[in-house]
Amino acid sequence: MSKLQLRLSITGLILLQVFFPLNIWAQGNLLITPRRVVFEGNKRSTDLNLANIGDDTATYAISLVEIRMTENGGFESITEPDEGQKFASPYLRYFPRTVTLGPNEAQTVKIQLIRSGNLDPGEYRSHIYFRAVPREKPLGEEEEVVSDPSSIAVKLTPIFGITIPAIIRVGEPSARVTITDPQLRFENDTIPRLGIVFNRTGDYSVFGDIAVDHISPQGTVTRVGIANGVAVYTPNTRRRFEFSLINTSGLDLGSGRLLITFSAPSDVKPEKYAEAVLPLVR
Repeated sequence: MSKLQLRLSITGLILLQVFFPLNIWAQGNLLITPRRVVFEGNKRSTDLNLANIGDDTATYAISLVEIRMTENGGFESITEPDEGQKFASPYLRYFPRTVTLGPNEAQTVKIQLIRSGNLDPGEYRSHIYFRAVPREKPLGEEEEVVSDPSSIAVKLTPIFGITIPAIIRVGEPSARVTITDPQLRFENDTIPRLGIVFNRTGDYSVFGDIAVDHISPQGTVTRVGIANGVAVYTPNTRRRFEFSLINTSGLDLGSGRLLITFSAPSDVKPEKYAEAVLPLVR
């Protein structure tokens, strides 16, 4: 029996749903602004600005996808809405569907709201997905030669993707959030990490920034934690969140208290959503 040379090409899909400070979403060489799309009131269209900040030409395919948020803040792709969840994709139109950007080149993608006249009150959410299209091998470029004909060659081609939320809100705003169960633990006995639980009620998602201040027994205030762009999407009523504290060198985290504040992001009107206090004891 002759030996068979088997060559496999595996494409890895890396789907990213992360929110950055400022009103900018950047991953790899693609920069997107704004970082989310919200239609409410009389708003019927908006523009997304894409920019290639890399040294090579890149192509991105654009589509709408549906995502579920887990209680721990993870994301899962779905095709049917969960109970209490409504998709925005049937009411959105976007163009172009594909963009190719040279180095330091920018382009606008227009998002429009359609067929929305009879929507029931509430929030509708989908996500705009920007998928990097792998570059094709130029004609004439030779394939890698496998010297052992019985071997298996595996070629990994990662495909990066970015998603940003696209939300339609109908009716009067209805959302409230509280922070409970604050806990401080030390990773590897050295890295302080703060865990909290968000509790959301109402018909709308909440999206904001977290600030944590250490207040010493003498009243000295030190900013020790920042986490921007934290969301709790409908229909979730709870989200667990944990992150590392900063600027803690020289501080006594066994005394005083931590003040945890969840506020509207910097690109909207100032508003404090929720606050919690964690007393620190030895």
